[in-house]
Amino acid sequence: MSNTIKEPEDWSTGDEPMTGAQASYLETLAAEAGEELPTDLTKAEASKKIDDLQDRSPRLTD
Repeated sequence: MSNTIKEPEDWSTGDEPMTGAQASYLETLAAEAGEELPTDLTKAEASKKIDDLQDRSPRLTD
């Protein structure tokens, strides 16, 4: 892994609330996966959840 890529838990702003863009994208991915999402995710948590849902999305894995 490149040393220029930080893990979400190492972000200095990772404990801040997720951004509007993250929330919007997560809503789309969660709807496709049939999942409910908590509304109080941090930026780091949202990033991890996005990665998880992208890995399982049939639209993105075909």
